[in-house]
Amino acid sequence: MAVYKHNYQAYSGPLTSGALRFLILAHYAYQRIFGSRIFLALFLICFLPPLGGAVFIYLQHNAKALQILQIPIDEIIPIDAAFFQTLLYIQSSLGFILATLIGPGLISPDLTNNALPLYLSRPLTRRDYVLGKISALLILLSVITWIPLSLLFLFQAKMAGLAWLWEHLRLEMAIFVGSWLWMLVISLLAIALSAWVRWKPIAGALIFGVFVVGGGFGALVNEILFTRWGSLMNIALLMDTAWRWLFRGVGTPDSQALPVWGAFVGLLCFCGVCLLLLSKKLKAYEVVRS
Repeated sequence: MAVYKHNYQAYSGPLTSGALRFLILAHYAYQRIFGSRIFLALFLICFLPPLGGAVFIYLQHNAKALQILQIPIDEIIPIDAAFFQTLLYIQSSLGFILATLIGPGLISPDLTNNALPLYLSRPLTRRDYVLGKISALLILLSVITWIPLSLLFLFQAKMAGLAWLWEHLRLEMAIFVGSWLWMLVISLLAIALSAWVRWKPIAGALIFGVFVVGGGFGALVNEILFTRWGSLMNIALLMDTAWRWLFRGVGTPDSQALPVWGAFVGLLCFCGVCLLLLSKKLKAYEVVRS
């Protein structure tokens, strides 16, 4: 076609609704993330524990299979709060590794290359930008935490019957709330460090440092001041306390552990600090449409 026939034509295709426009950023982030074969392999490994849990549930309700495998019935681990809490620990640990690989590269390249004004010159606000970046982590972590564990819960309910479902309905709430609480903490921490630390390896190391150094410093404060409130810096201990209460209705049997309400307040305050750091760093001109 001749050059003079390339006339300007306005885009006439479908438009993304304003409420879901932030998902475009997550879409392009996934194109880059899943382009790595190493990450894809790690992502597939994350489904092995839930698959093993499904096999275990099936075997527990299949006496013939237990007889073939010569597994005594009295040695079978019960499917209860401890079972699902252990699976959540495993999946969260795997998700933590994925978050340290993905999170540092979500915002730092945009700030390094001064691309943030280009984003905000489109019909995107700072809120849309942050939601788009954090949703890339939240959706990915959901796929390996509360979604497969909820499917396992429903599978166990189908195998055990309606009576088990009503008796253990608290477990589903614990799986959902506990997973989302952890996902918000790790996702906000990852993108906050990505905004403030331009070098991705350092940002990834700092995610580990917040958990390791923070826990050690909190224990030091407890020893020096003879208090428990230094544990507010120990994010892992706060999360363990929250999970134990959600799954079992009890707190953490640790001398340095905080009350359950203190653990929840500490985690929410930690999320608030991460949001404040993001707000301070993500500043650029926005196009506001009337």
